[in-house]
Amino acid sequence: MKNFISIDDISDFNSLIDESISIKKNPFKYSHLGEKKAIGLIFFNKSLRTRLSMQKAAEMIGLKCFVMNFNNEGWNLEFENNAIMSTDKAEHIKEAAMVLSQYCDIIAIRKFPDLQNKDEDESEKILNSFIKYAEVPIINLESSIAHPLQALADAITIREHKKNVKPKIVLSWAPHPNPLPHAVANSFVKMVKRIDAEFVITNPVGYNLNSKITDGVTVTHDQNQAFKNADFIYAKNWSSYDKYGQVITKDKNWMIDNDLMSKTNDAYFMHCLPVRRNFVVADDVLDSGKSIVIKQAQNRIYSSLVVLKRILENEK
Repeated sequence: MKNFISIDDISDFNSLIDESISIKKNPFKYSHLGEKKAIGLIFFNKSLRTRLSMQKAAEMIGLKCFVMNFNNEGWNLEFENNAIMSTDKAEHIKEAAMVLSQYCDIIAIRKFPDLQNKDEDESEKILNSFIKYAEVPIINLESSIAHPLQALADAITIREHKKNVKPKIVLSWAPHPNPLPHAVANSFVKMVKRIDAEFVITNPVGYNLNSKITDGVTVTHDQNQAFKNADFIYAKNWSSYDKYGQVITKDKNWMIDNDLMSKTNDAYFMHCLPVRRNFVVADDVLDSGKSIVIKQAQNRIYSSLVVLKRILENEK
């Protein structure tokens, strides 16, 4: 593995899940791989799980970890070629990426979309500019359209908790007061399409995800029907894709509560966190014994660890 930008970068998905679960039993086994090497974590947005899980994984594999909150601590970056840099842009991405490559053996980037212009967000300008100009591997810590480390952690969690060979997995839209990105949902869809599962997406009218990503997946606007006999319920909000970035409904009937969960096959509840209690999901569901959101968060360590292992091994 050279870079880790998308779930699509994993060629042997199921064996990678197996490897992740195996690593959990002895997480410091590969600490020699990162010896005398460093990873730089570059954040353009806030983080809790992503930052700390990657730092923990880096420590486990022997890497020195540098963290920079670029919006507050870095120079404003210019990304356009042939730009006349006479405004507030003090540094060009060409130099910034190449300089970081002198200090770090791996660079990891987190940059959310602005949710104003679909084409600009989907171009992944910042992430792709680092890929273009950096001289070391790049890891996506969540971009405009993808959050592959979260999806890999979700796959590990599902593998550990599934009760049958082909579980029914439901990705359910849930209300939120703010417009949110599509990255987690996109990567979750791509992940589930690569494992053996019955998969249903349920969301209100106007909230269908990118059809290129959901191609081949059952999508329904009937949440009650979707929940029937489900083994896993994954709740997530996303803003409208067709009316890009807009919140067109805050229908509280889509909140995940015990009434909805009672229609399932005693399903596990999943969410990437952070989650707004009693708006996205009711306390009774989130605090129940079927909630595995903390297990998901724990597995963020091991999804990061296995990716670091693959990248470092590729350098040998």
